[in-house]
Amino acid sequence: MWSIGVITYILLCGSRPFWARTESGIFRSVLRADPNFEDSPWQSVSPEAKDFVKRLLNKDYRKRMTAAQALSHPWLRDEQQQIPLDMLVFKLVKAYLVSTPLKRAALKALSRAITQDELIYIRAQYNLLEPNSADGRICIDNFRMALLQNCTDAMKESRTLEILHALEPLAYRRMDFEEFRAATISPYQLEAVPRWEEIASTAFGYFEQEGNRAITIEELAQEMNLSAAAYSVVRDWIRPSDGKLSFLGYTKFLHGLTMRSGNARRHH
Repeated sequence: MWSIGVITYILLCGSRPFWARTESGIFRSVLRADPNFEDSPWQSVSPEAKDFVKRLLNKDYRKRMTAAQALSHPWLRDEQQQIPLDMLVFKLVKAYLVSTPLKRAALKALSRAITQDELIYIRAQYNLLEPNSADGRICIDNFRMALLQNCTDAMKESRTLEILHALEPLAYRRMDFEEFRAATISPYQLEAVPRWEEIASTAFGYFEQEGNRAITIEELAQEMNLSAAAYSVVRDWIRPSDGKLSFLGYTKFLHGLTMRSGNARRHH
């Protein structure tokens, strides 16, 4: 997907996103420099096209769009074209099923804050799982059938069976779209969109109403698999007034320690 971002950048502006006179110089440019989206002709390029390229050229692979997400992007989306099954969905659901109640509440709040346009990809993936016609829910059989019908050679080489085995908890219960939306939302990828601050603020409002609770430093560190050495950092994420997560704590809790989230708004 990175290569597609590079090619699209060149096609849209006629120059390379990273350039130097030597191969080692180009490599350093990729590591240290950011692509230029300010000079001509970028002023005349649509915001959707620029967003598409930026989300493919993100240096953090966790924030980069997958192929299915790229096909769902407003700049490229074709209502007549079916979006392919995305293995990222399986991996996110796998992580969700072993997450704590507090983490699930945080993800649910985040999933409620995204727009309908951003939900198109998630809805398309849910429909590919062919939910039960009677109650609109899915179980592990839906994931198995979707794999049988949509599996590619690349999927076969991506530890698919191991991931499917991790979804066994869905053999004993069903998941509706609201829970699927919470399970398949990626805080890392949302952090890369221009609206991240707005989304996070709205999500925190929902979390305050429905999921936030008093938590000790030790409990929060355990929730995030952090050692005792991190207690001094985690302490700043809990409000002294009521012992609940602050806005900063909420964003950190969602996706762990990243530079951009560390610069997020520090009030609430």
